[in-house]
Formats: sequence, structure tokens, C-alpha cells
Amino acid sequence: MKRNIKLLMEYDGGRYDGWQRLGKKSGGTTIQGKLEEVLSKMTGEEVELIGSGRTDAGVHARGQVANFHTDSDMKCWEMKYYLNRYLPQDIGVLYVSDVPERFHSRLNAKAKRYVYRVAIGDVPSVFDRKYTWYCFDKLDVSLMKAGAELMVGEHDFKGFSSVKKSSKSTVRTVRWIDIDVKEREIDLIFEGNGFLYNMVRIMAGTLIEIGTGDREPETIKEVFQTKNREKAGMTLPPQGLFLDEVFYE
Repeated sequence: MKRNIKLLMEYDGGRYDGWQRLGKKSGGTTIQGKLEEVLSKMTGEEVELIGSGRTDAGVHARGQVANFHTDSDMKCWEMKYYLNRYLPQDIGVLYVSDVPERFHSRLNAKAKRYVYRVAIGDVPSVFDRKYTWYCFDKLDVSLMKAGAELMVGEHDFKGFSSVKKSSKSTVRTVRWIDIDVKEREIDLIFEGNGFLYNMVRIMAGTLIEIGTGDREPETIKEVFQTKNREKAGMTLPPQGLFLDEVFYE
């Protein structure tokens, strides 16, 4: 019986076309493709890596989870050493473990947490510019929290996504949203059972527009009622977004 191996990873998505490999030729330009290249050399097998979900081009991860099946008898610590030696420096494997044969990193995921980092203050940090989005305007955090409360719960989030026509449900449950204010940064933290295409970046953009006074918190109700993307806020750029953690039972 093949072993099922689980990986916990972090990566800087800045130079990649997102997580998902799109055909054989896109291997080196995606996180999945780059990992599969190294895993295949390591095992001598053609490895297909299953990710917990897709991150878009330019989006980062602190806690992405994936799994693959192999006949290799390498120890987990040997795999971790090999991967971190031969992967590029912007992809790191934090933990490698054997898991039950039926474990599936995407289907077994119960929730995910994303963090969107917003730089604030008179001067944005030079050193964090690749990992934050700078907001020129002062933000009213109390208004943003009022808007965030309206987003929490089970809703049809179609209006907060870039999903085109789809037969799949766009209903999701956002468990909680936290707004963590620091000296030169505000972190918008979203945890839910799943997120649609661009959903976090649009929710974050909507909260920013509430914070700057360009829209009222109550407009969130209209987005849910109409399911109209144009009623929601801007899509913030990818570099401020991190997949922070994937939760399993």
C-alpha cells in the first residue's frame, strides 16, 4: 500500500502564478508545479500533489497543507531535508508526516484562516512593501468592525467574489473576522469554512472603503441581497494576503 504523506509549507508567492499547476508546461511557474518537480526527483515517481486550496498569483502562505502518495521508504525527516535543500528559497517545508490513507488535504479541511496586511502611517515600511498594501487614508476602525460584524455568519458570498457563472454553491460561513491594529499596520483576519475566488481580497477592500468613509457599513447587506459584485468594494492587490492556517479535525 502506498504511503500518504502530508506537508505543511510556507511560501512567498510573489514570483509565482499561484498555487495550481495548469498543465505540464506551467510547472515551474506555480507553487504546486515546483514542488511536484522536486518531489518526483526525490521519489523517482511521478508525484501529484493535492493542495488544501488554491492561492492566486502573488498571494503568500504561512500554513499551506498538501498531501501526496508514494512508494518511497524515505523517512519523513529525510524528505523534509531533501525538499528544503532543493526547493527555491521562497518555498519552505515546515513539517512532513505520514497520515492515514484516506486523508485528503482539501476535502478534509474544516476551516481556513487568511490574513490581509494593510500598511498605515505617514510612510509605508520599505521592508514590508512586498507583503503589505499601503493605505494612504486614515481608517476608522470602529466603522470597519461594524462592517465586519455584518459579514460574519452563513451567507451567499457571490457578490464578494470574482466567480463567473458556476453551478457550484457560493454559500459560505465566515466564523469570525478580527481587525488587529498595530503601530504601522492593520491586519484583517478572516476565518471560515471556505472562500470563493478573490473573496478575501474583496471583503478586505470593502472594509477599507468603509474605514475611509467611502461607504457605509450597511451597504454590506445590499451586496448579500443583490449578489452583485459591483455593489462590493475594490479587490485589494495580492501581495498583502496570506493563507495563515488550514484547520482539520
